[in-house]
Amino acid sequence: MPEIVVKYEDKVLERIVTEKKQISIGRTSDNDIVLDNRGVSRRHADIEISGDSAVLIDNASLNGTFVNDRRVDEEVLSDADVITIGKYNMIFHTDSSRENKISDLDGTMVLNTKKQRERVKRDREDRQKVKRSGGAPVLVGEQGTDETEFKIGSGVITFGRAPWVNVRVRGWFISELQAKITPVGNNYVLSNVGRRNKTQVNGAAVEECELKNGDLIKIGKSVFRYIAGR
Repeated sequence: MPEIVVKYEDKVLERIVTEKKQISIGRTSDNDIVLDNRGVSRRHADIEISGDSAVLIDNASLNGTFVNDRRVDEEVLSDADVITIGKYNMIFHTDSSRENKISDLDGTMVLNTKKQRERVKRDREDRQKVKRSGGAPVLVGEQGTDETEFKIGSGVITFGRAPWVNVRVRGWFISELQAKITPVGNNYVLSNVGRRNKTQVNGAAVEECELKNGDLIKIGKSVFRYIAGR
């Protein structure tokens, strides 16, 4: 059975494990997950579960529904996806081990916090970056990089200090070939192939990691943000 961990400012509010096939999320008490905040619509979103598949559906909410910091209308959920609604984060685990509409103005307050404005702005900018890349994923150089934007195509992308890699990275004791990104089906996997503990995703050292939208990749002293394609 799937599990949903509801958090507010890093504090866990509840853990939900259910056999229901549809889970409603919203501000009012008739929802399965109640998020008591005026930035949340009365019936903000639903999660529909069928077998091993779960789909998150935004109900034309005023402030939007985000998965891994990307605004979505409908999204197939994967394990450890982070759903953001208003000021709440919900972490979806597969196992317990759309545009705004005037009709949605049901007393919901427009969420105008700095964090929400930054999230919406970044989502808009990221969409433009992906559009420029023709729908392919993009790496954005955040710190210590020569690349500001790097399109990830259908082949393997290599990282290291050698002159022949696709993306040069900085730092001491970095291997000539330190890491690579490989397409696997519809996803992309980051692998550490050089010195241990020199490749990190969201602050944790990894040997292999399937990338999600918004992941921060640190290789040596170079930091990139991964924007998933469409």
